[in-house]
Amino acid sequence: MRKPDLRYWVLWLFLLGIVFIVFLQVVSGYNITRLLDGNRRLAREMQVQNDLRKLQSDLLTIESDIRGAILTNNAVYVTGVEEKIQHIDTQLGQMRQWFAAPAYSRHYQKLDALIHRKIAISSETLTAFRKGGKTEAEAMVKTGRGRTLRDSIEQVIYELDNVRKAELNHITGAIEKSGQSTRFWAFGIGAIALIAVISAFWFMLNQGRQQQKIINLLNESERRSKDLANMKEQFLANMSHEIRTPMNAILGFTNLLRRTQLNGEQRQYVQNIHSAGENLLALVNDILDLSKIEAGMMSLEETRFSLHSLLSSVGAMFSEKIREKNLDFAVRIDPAVPDILSGDAVRLTQIMVNLISNAVKFTEQGKVDVEISLVTQKKDEVRLQIHIADTGIGISPEKQRAIFERFQQADTETTRRFGGTGLGLAIVKQLVALQNGSITVKSEQGKGSTFVLQLTYKVPDVNLLYAAALSAQEEAVPLQKITVLIAEDNIMNQQLVSHLMKSWGIDFVLVSSGSEAVEELKRKAYSIVLMDIQMPGMDGYTATQVIRNELKLATPIIAMTAHAMAGEREKCLRLGMNDYVSKPIKETVLYNMIGQHAQNLPDSEAPATAIISMDYLNELSGGDKTFERQILEQFLVQMPEELQQLEDAIENKAFDLIKQTSHSLKSTVGYVGLSEELHPPLDRIEKDAINGEESNFRVDLDYVKNHCDRAKAEVESLLQSEAV
Repeated sequence: MRKPDLRYWVLWLFLLGIVFIVFLQVVSGYNITRLLDGNRRLAREMQVQNDLRKLQSDLLTIESDIRGAILTNNAVYVTGVEEKIQHIDTQLGQMRQWFAAPAYSRHYQKLDALIHRKIAISSETLTAFRKGGKTEAEAMVKTGRGRTLRDSIEQVIYELDNVRKAELNHITGAIEKSGQSTRFWAFGIGAIALIAVISAFWFMLNQGRQQQKIINLLNESERRSKDLANMKEQFLANMSHEIRTPMNAILGFTNLLRRTQLNGEQRQYVQNIHSAGENLLALVNDILDLSKIEAGMMSLEETRFSLHSLLSSVGAMFSEKIREKNLDFAVRIDPAVPDILSGDAVRLTQIMVNLISNAVKFTEQGKVDVEISLVTQKKDEVRLQIHIADTGIGISPEKQRAIFERFQQADTETTRRFGGTGLGLAIVKQLVALQNGSITVKSEQGKGSTFVLQLTYKVPDVNLLYAAALSAQEEAVPLQKITVLIAEDNIMNQQLVSHLMKSWGIDFVLVSSGSEAVEELKRKAYSIVLMDIQMPGMDGYTATQVIRNELKLATPIIAMTAHAMAGEREKCLRLGMNDYVSKPIKETVLYNMIGQHAQNLPDSEAPATAIISMDYLNELSGGDKTFERQILEQFLVQMPEELQQLEDAIENKAFDLIKQTSHSLKSTVGYVGLSEELHPPLDRIEKDAINGEESNFRVDLDYVKNHCDRAKAEVESLLQSEAV
């Protein structure tokens, strides 16, 4: 039986506690009201007592004034007596409401009669004094009626006091009782509130402990997941390297062998070897591409390409297979679609190769059609729709959704008859999604399939393209004029790359480790370095850091590696390499890459390319050279301090200091125009510090230090030349 959740019990107790506190508050309010009412009654009783004493005092005052006037025969003493008499009469009338109750009405009526008689006698005595003088007034006083009435009034007031005292005692008792009750309920509320606070604190503390335990378990689970992911990635990287290294030699030497004189049987054997190698390489590439996409490391590159040339190249890849099957193959492009586009041509090629490959594979007779039309067009952007239709085996409706999932094909018979891993369409779908496109399929079993894609590409300015092409043609550097340093430890790969260099007429030197490459660069300058990543002793990463940080060389370095995992290219670029080519090396790819970097080589007498820029500082200073010099001098002081502080913080794993220093350093390097080069690695350092991730600190820090050292040297040279 499931136990009830403690949280619900606590919630119900909390609600009941609130109801009980409200009840106690109502009772307490009632007692406070009674207490206030008793206080008001007590105040009224005190007022009555005061009024009676005041009434008695006023009567004595009037009597004293009249006697004083008679004794001194001076009328000054009785000035204002009539007003006092009138005031007593008014005061007596106001007191009537206090004695309306039956217990007091008899005494009040008696008091009222006595006082009026007393007032009447006083008025008669006063009249006799004013008319008959002292003698007549003394005669009236001697009668003793006034003294008798005064004594009677005092007796009645005394009786009223006794009666009111009982009421006063009753009120005082009620007030005391209400006060005690109020204190009791207030203590009860306080005790309950205290218990509730303690209970809530205990519950929150207990919940906090439970949550901390859960957080610790989640952190541990996340750490294990990361460890497993890293192990998986490392395993795939190692497997990739182990497979690609021999594949590089197999495909490379197969290509060289095909160029030699072979008989028909030998050529068929070589072709079979090459075909098997290409299939194995395609499988490795599919697995690695899927790993890159899932890791979020598959980045898009924007380059200009010809749509007609791309489709022509893709079609040529399948021309032999299409002839073998005697299929019709047609490519139709709407004339409204621009030929020169800007986007990721490699990913488009990968998508088209996968889809056309499937169409050719699953079509035994009939045709394969590729049609590209225009969906929308803006000034500098087009959205294309691509139809790839075949008359092959088709896909059943219930399987059409599953074919885009990993390792899924239409049915098991498809795998047995046609082979494949079921990764192609999964990669296509994710590549299309990566480019904010869409893909759908329409198919009928036995009648063929049609895949429909929509992708968006930019349209570059054709005039600028022609100008750039002309400029590149005029400035082209013959590859025979450059020297290449090759760092490669694998004997077969050494032979292959050496043969390629010789066939291209490029002068080269071959070394077997990173340390040998560093020593060779100390001895002699080279145009380009081809750097293998995995080598005994000093690997390619370490050698590159030494070349950049210690030798201070800007020589273009092209990484050659059988690693093709997610983030490998980005890691090479962060370490200071200029480009990246994966093994097995394709001749045209390597040749074009060397040619591209050869065009960017500076003349032998020309100084190294400056990395700092004074544009921002010039704009900021408004032409004030003194201000610019002060900023540059401050840069020479502040930048090394912040860089050292950042390095020490990374060494001590002080994540808060790492975050603060990297953020501050972004502003410092921005003054000399290094924002574009250094903000990305500094942003990564800051973000990793926030997340507590330290695996990439050293790579990014070395990159920042390399640029900062070069910037420091340029600033010092600029200050010495007195250009600012």
